[in-house]
Order: sequence, then C-alpha cells, then structure tokens
Amino acid sequence: MICFPVTPVFPEQDIPKRYKLQPMLLIQLTGLSGAGKSSIAALTRDLLREKNHTVMLVDGDECRKTICKDLGFSREDRHENIRRLGMLADKYVKAGHITIIAAINPYEAIRKELSKEYGALTVWVHCSREELFSRDTKGLYKRTLLPDDHPDKVSNLTGINDSYEEPADPALIIQTHTESLSASAQRLADFILQEITN
Repeated sequence: MICFPVTPVFPEQDIPKRYKLQPMLLIQLTGLSGAGKSSIAALTRDLLREKNHTVMLVDGDECRKTICKDLGFSREDRHENIRRLGMLADKYVKAGHITIIAAINPYEAIRKELSKEYGALTVWVHCSREELFSRDTKGLYKRTLLPDDHPDKVSNLTGINDSYEEPADPALIIQTHTESLSASAQRLADFILQEITN
C-alpha cells in the first residue's frame, strides 16, 4: 500500500529520539502516466525492506486526494504539487527513511529545486508512447484521441497534449517498455543500495 499522511510526519524539532537517525536518501521518480512509477516504487520498497531498510513512498496520485487536493494542473500548480511532495518526503528522510516520490513530475525546474533543497536524485521512468497507448491503464490515452468537442476528451495529458520536459541529467534511467516490472524494481533497489553505501 502506498504510504502517505495528510500532514508531515513530525515537525523536525519534535521527531522522537528513536527516529533521529542519519538522514537517508531521497529519490524523485519522473515519467509519464502509466510508465510504471508507482508499481516500481512499491516493489522496490518491498525489496529493500527484505534487506531491513525502512522505505517510505510519497505517491502523487494519492497526495492529489489529500495534501494537494486544492491544486489544479497549471504549470504553477504542478510546481506547487511537487514542492509539497518534496517537503513531505524530506520529513521522512530526516527521520532516517529511504524515501521515493512517485509522481509525473514533468518540469525540470522543480526537479532541480528538489535536488538543490533536499539532495533528491532523479530517476527517469521512461516508456515509449506506443507502449503507453497499448497499456492505457487509466483509459486516458485513448481519450486524448477524441474530437475536441467530445465531453470525455482529455486535453491536458502530460507528454501528449501537455508539456513534459525530459530530465537533462538523471541519475538513473529505467526503460519500462524493454524490461519487466521485477527487473525495473531490482535495478532501482540496486541503485539505492549503492548510493547509501557509498
């Protein structure tokens, strides 16, 4: 289950002593809808927990229902959405948890902001458009092809008819159209383990 609270875990000064561990790693996933971000994050969490690491997930879809429910999909609102996810994730990191943000996270400027503010490493979960249209797990891609005057037309799907800026220098690229979910999650888990042991 994706982990997300309505409010941050603890204000920094109120973190109980048992949680005052060495700050851990923050990963920000980026990729189009249906690329596999949430699934990879959840399976990666399970793999790392098997090695006795604590892992928290901050899922963009779930946070849209809670701490970001007042936001729309303008560029400014998308920036604020990721900014809030970053602030929440940072609380987990400071409490000693490996933390993964799973969100579309479409703009380079806000990804760089999280990298600067929180040391977040960017992982691009890339999937070909052909495969995304084939999967269409939420039925969104087909709706972008409807006539403009159709009531079910989707006109702001990131990467199709709304902007998506490919990350300029991601720490890791996962190609989900060429490998299995388990292989993708294992690569992310291995990457995280390498980063926290360096």
